[in-house]
Amino acid sequence: MLKFKLTLFSCFFLINVFGQKIEVVFLDQSDSTQNNYTIIYPDNKPITGLIFIIPGFGQSAERTLEQTDLPFKTAQKGLLTIIPTFQDGVQSFGVDNLSQESLNYIIQDVTNKHKLSGLPFYIGGFSIGGSCAIKYAQNAKVKPVAVFAVDPPLDFERFYNSSKRDIRLSLDKEPSQENVYMVQRIEKEFNGTPETSLSNFYAISPYSFSDHNQTAVKKFGNIPLRIYTEPDVDWWLKERNFDFSNINGPDCSAMINELNRLGNNRAELIVTNNKGYRKPYNNRHPHSWSIVDNDELLIWLIEQKEASR
Repeated sequence: MLKFKLTLFSCFFLINVFGQKIEVVFLDQSDSTQNNYTIIYPDNKPITGLIFIIPGFGQSAERTLEQTDLPFKTAQKGLLTIIPTFQDGVQSFGVDNLSQESLNYIIQDVTNKHKLSGLPFYIGGFSIGGSCAIKYAQNAKVKPVAVFAVDPPLDFERFYNSSKRDIRLSLDKEPSQENVYMVQRIEKEFNGTPETSLSNFYAISPYSFSDHNQTAVKKFGNIPLRIYTEPDVDWWLKERNFDFSNINGPDCSAMINELNRLGNNRAELIVTNNKGYRKPYNNRHPHSWSIVDNDELLIWLIEQKEASR
């Protein structure tokens, strides 16, 4: 009940500040912590399209709205803007079947309730939310006009192996509890390790460097895609003892490269420098929503709609 009250309070606060109507739709009325979605409505404008903005792992809609004003800017452009929370709450893993089924259900629910069939549809997200968006686009029957992802992990074989390596290299120090958790979670979601279930890693990961058949990449096709990354390896080395194998930039660049080589000339990598800072204290962190120039992203999204006509 406390979380429900806080959600309502946050929504009213945001309405007062930005002047836009915000609604939280609970698909399960008995549970306000998961299986819901937040809508930011266009302000006194006809709805011209639909966009889904998916939070990173462990992040709520409120946290996303704190970190980026992109949802407000998309709503100002006439897009019905949705921030989903899936059936397993903020701990959703994004690329797993439960998350993908939940996302598909929410998309259908929003489309039917607001009679948006036939209008332009966009999807994107931060971190594992970006992984989720790319994975959805690969399998969707109705393809989005364009997809964007902010520093997403894409190759979960790499993610698993780098996390295991970090634990091994910790020696006498306490290993990263995030990496310990991720190793266990990946083994659960992928039903094994790359050594025992490599086919599952190829089937579930949005991109796999070692998959010579390019299974996931080919499924993405020619959909316009933007991936943002800020590979500040100096910061990662100093602050986390991480190197290039631990960060998402190599996944991002490799997927874009393979899409380009397969003929998708509307897939592009945006590499930023010193733009990553997390609100509200503006702490330096290259894995952040702030690496995106939201106004420029909006221009690109609209251009893809025009190009698809």
